[in-house]
Formats: sequence, C-alpha cells, structure tokens
Amino acid sequence: MTAVPGKAPSPAAPVTVRVDLGKRGYDIAIGGGLLAETGKRVARVKPKAKAMIVTDETVAKLYIDPCRQALSAAGIESIPIMMRPGESSKNFPTYERVVDAMLQSKIERGDLVLALGGGVVGDLAGFAAATALRGVDLVQIPTTLLAQVDSSVGGKTGIDTRYGKNLVGAFHQPLLVIADTDLLDSLSPREFRSGYAEVAKYGLINDEPFFAWLEKNWKNVFSGGPDRVHAVATSCRAKAAIVGRDEREAGERALLNLGHTFAHALEAAAGYSERLLHGEAVAIGIVLAFRLSNRLGLCRPEEAARVAAHFSAIGLPTKLSEIKGELPGTDALLALMAQDKKVRAGALVFILARGIGKAEIAQGIDIQAVRATLDEARSNP
Repeated sequence: MTAVPGKAPSPAAPVTVRVDLGKRGYDIAIGGGLLAETGKRVARVKPKAKAMIVTDETVAKLYIDPCRQALSAAGIESIPIMMRPGESSKNFPTYERVVDAMLQSKIERGDLVLALGGGVVGDLAGFAAATALRGVDLVQIPTTLLAQVDSSVGGKTGIDTRYGKNLVGAFHQPLLVIADTDLLDSLSPREFRSGYAEVAKYGLINDEPFFAWLEKNWKNVFSGGPDRVHAVATSCRAKAAIVGRDEREAGERALLNLGHTFAHALEAAAGYSERLLHGEAVAIGIVLAFRLSNRLGLCRPEEAARVAAHFSAIGLPTKLSEIKGELPGTDALLALMAQDKKVRAGALVFILARGIGKAEIAQGIDIQAVRATLDEARSNP
C-alpha cells in the first residue's frame, strides 16, 4: 500500500509484514513495546531452543536484561555474547570470538542465535549463525532505525575485510524479525538521522508518494508514534517485496543499493569510523547518484536538488566537504569503488534514477562521467 501524502494510519496493534520466501518465509513484527513479547514470539517459531544472544556492550546496558527476562518467562534459556560496539568489530577476530563462545556454550543445531543490536551486530551474528555447525536458526531484534528498515531484513550477513565492506558473508534468512520502534528512542539524533537515509531510499527507488509523505511528515517519524511505525512498516514492506522476488541479488534486489557504490567507497576512505556513519555515507551517495543521473540525462536537475534539499533539511550530509578530515583524491575513490561487490566483469554497476521513485540498474556507465561527478562534488564546498 502506497502512502497518501500527509496522512498515515494509526495502528492500535503491531504491524506484521511477511517476507514471502515459501517455506523459508518469515514475519517482521513492527510496533512499540515488542521487546517484552520476545519470549512468546520466539517460542512460537522455535519452542524449547536455547538462545545465544549476540549483542554489543552499549545495547547490553539498555536491553539485555529485559530481553533475557522475556525469554525466561517463555521458558527459553539464554546466554549473552558481548562484542565491542562499532563497525571496527565486524571482522574476522570478532567473528571467531563469537563462534568460539557459541561452541563453548555447547550450542546445538536445534538452538538459535538472537541478534540484539544494530546493523553491525546483525550482520556479524547472522554470519556466525550461518556458519557455526553449518547453520543454526537466527532471530533478529534490530535496535537502530537503519537495522529495522534494512539490514535485519533479507538475509544478508557478513563481515568486513581490508579489501572492503561486507566482502565475506552468506545469505541466511532469519526465522523472525522483531522491530520494536520504542527502542529507537534511545538513539542519538545523529544515529536516527543516519538510519533515516535508508527509509527515504525506499521512496526514491520506486515509491514517489512515500517520499512526498516523508517530506511532509519526517518530524513525526523522528518524534515517534504511528508515523514512525508507518515509515518502518512501509520500508520493510518495500524491501520484503523485492527480496521475495530476488532473494540473492541476481537482478532487481540491486536497486536497494541506490547510492551505495559511492557510499561504500566514502566509508572506506573515512576508515569505517565515526567520521562517517553508514547512513550519512548513503545520503551523500544517493545525492551523487542523482547528480550522475542528471549528468547522463536521465533525470532533471530539480529532482536531484529535491533529494539533496530533503536530506539537508533533516541534518544529513549531502556534500563531501561535510565529511570530517581529509579525503583521498578522485582516483583513489574510484579505486575504492572498483572493489565494490557490485562490480560485474570488471565494470561498475550503478543504481541510477530517471526521477524520484524511478531507480534502475545501470551497467557500462562511462567512468569519465563518474569522475566528473566526483570532481564536481570535491570542488563544491
């Protein structure tokens, strides 16, 4: 269902979005207060299983006790496994430590991994679940906006290497996703804004009315309540539809990478650090993708300007000059882009736009047009 600009439903009960993958399909439960229902919801899909809760130290201080209490109330034993927060933990050493802790706790194939945290926790815990004992079941409880609308849905798991982001991983669909929108109240404004870039992305891909609704109602999404639930549910519904048609990114699913070819290069250039959060990089990357689209004659300049204006209005960066510290030159950024997973036969694959809500997969793009777009961005303070 496409949103009507200026109007959103007021759900009295949690919203359920189905990811239709046949026997491997699963539900995404979306709404406030769902963490307290974790035990009964997990027990429905995995009764009597032991739960290995992978989380980070920051999330654990807030949510590990209520999560374990909810599981215990449903008769589910749980064992927490902690990791340091941040993208720098999404690596082989942390992956090895998590798997070791799972095996030391005598996890069995009938047990499950519960990922309690943001995208880093979900990606790493999911990869551990996909590979330990050749695969154990996974439940995602995303605690950030970015994870609720993007990384917890669709089965992508993985870790970073020195060659780039998410280059080692597996597709491993969860049994269940529990997106408690009340948990987002604990995010800093910067973290919430970062996740919002992925929400807006769904409107930009194929739902211009949703983007128009966000332009009018983004403040309500930030403040919470029905509009936040509506934004998360609409985003999850959009992703679920694409994943259901293209689980392993053989075609249409690549549209979800709008802006990401630029974004991943910028994240690498910033050292995967607090200098540039993932959603901030995506916001800049989407702006660059629209500018490249305009340069290639695919969309009008006012559409690219509209995208930049919306991100800027909510406080997301839209320019390279807004990234703290020095960035490498254009050649170095192009080299980082060449390491992206979306490279096919040595050529970069871009997600470009013929307008807002009209994204498409583009191959064989003239590298000089990409270079010119980056050069222009570097010279525009």
